[in-house]
Amino acid sequence: MLVKMKQSINYIFLLASLLVFVLNCKPKKQYFIQTTKGLQAVDTNEVWLSHEHILVDFIGADKIYPKRWDMDTVIKAMLPFMNKLSEYNVSYFVDATPNFIGRDVRLLDTMGILSNKKIMTNTGFYGARNSKFIPSFAKNMQVKDLAAIWIDEFENGIDNTDIKPGFIKIGVDNADPLEPQHQKLVEAAALTHLKTGLTIASHTGEAKGIWSQIKILKKMGVSPKAYIWVHAQNEIDNSQYLKAAATGCWISLDGLGWEIDKHVEKLIFAKENNILQRILISHDAGWYQPSQWPQTFKPYTNIFEDLIPKLKANGFTERDIDLLLKVNPVKAFAIEIKPLNVQ
Repeated sequence: MLVKMKQSINYIFLLASLLVFVLNCKPKKQYFIQTTKGLQAVDTNEVWLSHEHILVDFIGADKIYPKRWDMDTVIKAMLPFMNKLSEYNVSYFVDATPNFIGRDVRLLDTMGILSNKKIMTNTGFYGARNSKFIPSFAKNMQVKDLAAIWIDEFENGIDNTDIKPGFIKIGVDNADPLEPQHQKLVEAAALTHLKTGLTIASHTGEAKGIWSQIKILKKMGVSPKAYIWVHAQNEIDNSQYLKAAATGCWISLDGLGWEIDKHVEKLIFAKENNILQRILISHDAGWYQPSQWPQTFKPYTNIFEDLIPKLKANGFTERDIDLLLKVNPVKAFAIEIKPLNVQ
């Protein structure tokens, strides 16, 4: 009898252990992103650069045209910088150049093949600098019609190709409230997100420019978790990062091609205040400019050669660095509709 009781107790204990194991083994979330090669599953084990540029042309939306640059010339100039990234195991390269400022998806696709990098491009319009880069035909369009252009690129491809955007890129002049033209861009981005699941990356700068955007997104039923505050490094009041992180938005410190020490201080602040999981870092570097001669380039390597050693000297662990370069970018750019009540 005693033996049977012991066997029953052991059996019950085994079942309980198995139940605990099953309950704790939740299926790992699958993330999907879109590169120039299409939709693909992605994990959190590869290195990203989440805001860079290969080509930028600042001539203005109504003057730009594709033949202002020669693809072979751009590739010859920029490929060595892309190839250098292989030394640092970079897999994903987010090209943040918007339409009408030099977005060239054929160039990006070719560069991805030659450099063995997975490159993401975008849809959207860029309103910063007094809307110089919004084409005239779009300035009087209704919000739904702007969104229809961007949704069409997601569904059918960009510039008569099968290359589709991996995120929405807009730009606003830093103001609160936003000027009406830029409010329309945010509203159109919200509609596009709700249809496509693409993340909204908005060139903004200081924190005062994000609150109107977040208010618009919420009003339209979009969670701030679908929003990247681009050029957040321009904010001098670090407490604004805490306020932004509390909304769930992504905070992009993306000027590392130009400045390091300020970023170190801000990243230490983020770590000490437990918001590192909302931070993206990148160089915002490159790039080839058709109207500039001689060309000057900023490499895409400061993070690996300068920033990481300084972070480690300030107590950052490999896990912290992986969070910034591997985990956060996947979550930020994963294609997923995020309604306002998203958890």
